[in-house]
Amino acid sequence: MRLVLMFVFIFALAAVGYVAATGHFLAKAATDLLKVGNISSLIATATPPEDPMSPGYRGDPMQALSLPFQVVRIATPLGPAEAWKVPAAGRERGRAIYVHGIAGAREDGYRHLSLLHEAGWSVLLITYRNDPSAPGGADHRYGFGLTEWPDLEAAVAHLSPGPDGPGVLVVAESMGGAILGQFLAQSPLANRVSAVALDSPALSFRAVIGQLASQSGKPLPGPMAWAAGLMLPYMSELPLERAEVADTIAAFPGPLFIAHGSGDRIVPVGPSQALAAAHPGKTTALWTGADHLGSYTADPAAYRSAFLAFLETLED
Repeated sequence: MRLVLMFVFIFALAAVGYVAATGHFLAKAATDLLKVGNISSLIATATPPEDPMSPGYRGDPMQALSLPFQVVRIATPLGPAEAWKVPAAGRERGRAIYVHGIAGAREDGYRHLSLLHEAGWSVLLITYRNDPSAPGGADHRYGFGLTEWPDLEAAVAHLSPGPDGPGVLVVAESMGGAILGQFLAQSPLANRVSAVALDSPALSFRAVIGQLASQSGKPLPGPMAWAAGLMLPYMSELPLERAEVADTIAAFPGPLFIAHGSGDRIVPVGPSQALAAAHPGKTTALWTGADHLGSYTADPAAYRSAFLAFLETLED
């Protein structure tokens, strides 16, 4: 009996040590993702695609889609951030802002820009702190929305300069969803947003850590992610426990579009599905089997149909 208890004790001790060690490395990997340049250096090793509809394409709206545009500078709290404003071709039916994800670029919004322009919308493709065409943050870290939301606030103020002005549609991808959520929770201009469109939105830093643990292939991913969450406050100066915006966006009363793939290896689809179910207003959802930000590529016709149908609801 003593021998059995000893083996149980040794096994439990080894399991605790394993969870603590792997949790530490997971927490470090998660915080490393927020360092400016880490993800960009990986993306830069790949050959940029020539198709403007593919993530990673680089080139202005005229080069990409033959669309005239203006270069504008948004007065953010850190200084001017460059944006591209693409006016509607004819009568303006609405105004939209595109917010890219972590280490992304405004060009990543061309899939939505093409559809919005076709439907008569003016579009502002923004940069925010730590982008090449925007001021750098003092800590050179992405904030998962906690630090970037004032830059979106400045863009909303630019596109909808008064309380009686037109409402704005915010299109946000990946970490752009976290930025939007923090803006809706904290900005006095939140009521100027009349509709929201999300693609592979990062609604929860905790959920992203869980997904990283699941994708690691290591045993006990759940306890590993739990341990990482306990260690994060000691490894980052950011209050990442506040990087949870699903409830805020679920409470948003306006129309919502959301697209997400079950094959997403970075941001789990579960929080998006829960958001769509909890949202009380008009909701247009497109679920695919795609990887991160891959739903458009997986089925362009279905994406186009769903998004244009969503835009039609905004004119009701």
